[in-house]
Amino acid sequence: MNLLVDWGSSLISLAHDIFQPDFCPGEWVWASVMAGFLVGLLPPLGAVLIALVRKGTGNTYNPVTLGVFGLLGGVFAFLLPWLYTMGASETFRTVFHNIRQNAPDLASGTGLTSAEAQSMTRGLCGIPSQAYYLGGRPTVYEVLFHPFESGPMLALRYAMLIVVPGIAVLFVWLQARLAFRRGPKWPGRFYWLPFLAALLLSAAVAVNVATYMWIGLLLASVLGLLPLLIVGPPSWSVIERRYKQDARQPTGQRPPPYLPPQQPPPYQPQPPAQPVRTPPPTRVAPRMPEPQPDRQALAALAADPGPLPFASEKPTAVVRAAGSRFQKVRQLGTGGFGTVWLAKDTQLNRTVAIKMAHAPDAETEERMLREARALAAVHHPNCVRVYDIVRDGDGLGLIMEYIEGEQLAEVVHGPGVLSDLQAARLWLTMAGALSAAHAKGVLHRDVKPANVIIDPEGMPHLIDFGIARSKGDQTLTAAGMMVGTPDFLAPETATGATATPASDAWQLAASVSFALAGAPPRGVRENAMAALMAAAKAEPLSKLPTRSTHLRLLTASLDKDPARRPTLAAVQKEMTAWIARAGQEAAGPVTQIVPREHINPR
Repeated sequence: MNLLVDWGSSLISLAHDIFQPDFCPGEWVWASVMAGFLVGLLPPLGAVLIALVRKGTGNTYNPVTLGVFGLLGGVFAFLLPWLYTMGASETFRTVFHNIRQNAPDLASGTGLTSAEAQSMTRGLCGIPSQAYYLGGRPTVYEVLFHPFESGPMLALRYAMLIVVPGIAVLFVWLQARLAFRRGPKWPGRFYWLPFLAALLLSAAVAVNVATYMWIGLLLASVLGLLPLLIVGPPSWSVIERRYKQDARQPTGQRPPPYLPPQQPPPYQPQPPAQPVRTPPPTRVAPRMPEPQPDRQALAALAADPGPLPFASEKPTAVVRAAGSRFQKVRQLGTGGFGTVWLAKDTQLNRTVAIKMAHAPDAETEERMLREARALAAVHHPNCVRVYDIVRDGDGLGLIMEYIEGEQLAEVVHGPGVLSDLQAARLWLTMAGALSAAHAKGVLHRDVKPANVIIDPEGMPHLIDFGIARSKGDQTLTAAGMMVGTPDFLAPETATGATATPASDAWQLAASVSFALAGAPPRGVRENAMAALMAAAKAEPLSKLPTRSTHLRLLTASLDKDPARRPTLAAVQKEMTAWIARAGQEAAGPVTQIVPREHINPR
C-alpha cells in the first residue's frame, strides 16, 4: 500500500503544481482532472512506440514482436494507469484518515508536504473539505451497485462512471488501430483490452477521484490520436518485405500430380527363346544435365525494346502468312498503332480478335515478336490470351482471344459506379492479371477502363497490352500520337520515363478510382495535351471517391513517387483481407450479370 501511495502522491503533487485554479470545487479537485490527463497520456505513448517498432518490422508478427507489443500494452495501457489511479485515490484517503484521527502531521504516510496536506482541509461550494470530498466518499463499485443519490444526479453519476470511461476506451481502440495501420488489426487487442481491464479494476477507487480523473483521461485519449497521425504507418516497402518472406516460406509437400493407370500392352507372340549372352561390361559416360532456361531472364520485366522469354532463344523474323485461315468479320476498334478486327479462325472454328499493326522497320518488327512471344506465355483467367502472330499484307497480326462484353468505362457511364465490394473484386482480379504478366516479362503500359472488358457473367478481363510501339516511344510518337490515355497516365510515364510495374499499378488504381467515382482521379481536361500536362505535373487528385472505404489505399497507390506506392502483391493482400472482413467471397462478379442478348460486341 505504501508503494501505491508513493506513486499516487507523486502524480497528484505534479498535477497540483501544473494546474491548481483556486475556485469551485477546489484546487485539488482540478488537480485530479490534471492527474487523469497525465495518466491518459500513457496509452498514446505506448501506441507511438508500437508504431515506431512497426516502422522497421512492418507486419512481421512472430513471438518476439508480439511479445514486445504485449509488453508495451501491459505497461502503458494497464499497469501504469492502474497504479497511478489507485495511488491517487489512496493518497486522498490517507490524508482524510489523518484528519479524522487528528494526526499532528496530516502529510504522514502520504509523500506530500505538510503545506499540501493542510491545503486539502479547505472547503469550497459547500464542501466541508477537499480531503473528505475526494478521499472520504465510497468507491465506484459501491456507488454503482448501492447508489446514495437519486433522480438526475444518479443519471449524471452513471454517465460519468460508465459513459465517459467507455468513450475513453473507444479512443484507445482507435489509437491501437492507428498503431497497426497497413496490417492485420487483431494485434490491437494487445493494447485496448489491457486498458479496459485497468478501468474495470479501478472500481475500488473513490468515486469522486475516479469521476474527475476520467474526465482528464478522456481529453488525453482524444489528443493522443495526433502523435500517431504524425508518426504515420510503416512504408509499403517494409510491408512488402514481409509479403516476400511469406512467399519464400515452404507451404508444405504438394501431392504428386495425378497419373492415369498404365494399361498393359497388347499381347504379342514371343519368338522362341534364344540363349542369352552376357555382353562385356562397358563404361557409360556420365549424362550431362540438360540446359535449363534462364529463369531470371524470364522474370525480367519487359523494357524497350523488351526481353525474350528465355535468354537462350533468338527472335526470328519469319512469321506465317494469314492466308485465308482468318476471315475478318468487322472492325472492333482503331488506334495510333493499328486496327483491331473481329475474325473467325476457319481451321479451329472459333472467334478471335486480330490486332493489326504496321512495323515500319525490322527493329520494330523484332520487338513485336519478342513481346508477343512473352505475352503468349502469360496464363491468367482474367488476362487476354495470345494465340499466334501472322503476317497480313505489310503488317503483322496478333491473334488474340476474343472476349465478349462491355468496357468498364461503358459500365460506369451506363448503369453507374461500382460498390466498394465490386471495386475490391475488380482491383484484386486485375492486380492478379497484371502480376501474372509482370512475372513473364510483360508490361501493359495502357491500363484504363476502356481496356477492362466485363463479360456476361460480370467478370473483368484485361485486354490490349501495348506491344505495338516503336523503339524509344515513351509518351508521344514522332507523328504526335499519344501512347496511353493521358487521364490515366502515371506521372513518371507522362514525363517520358520508362514504364515500370509501379506505372501499371498506378494506372490500375486510377481505373479503380474511376469505377468508384465516375471520373479519372485528376478529373477531365479540355484536350489531350492539357491532360498530359496535368499528368506530367502530378496535379492534385481532385476526383477521388471520398466516401469509399478504399480511399486510403487508393491515395497511397496514386502517389506521385513510384517508390512510395504499394506493390500489386500488397494490394492483393489488402483487398483479400478487406473482402474477408466484409464476410464476402473474393471470387464473384464485379457488376450485375449482363444478359448476353443485351451486349453489343465491339
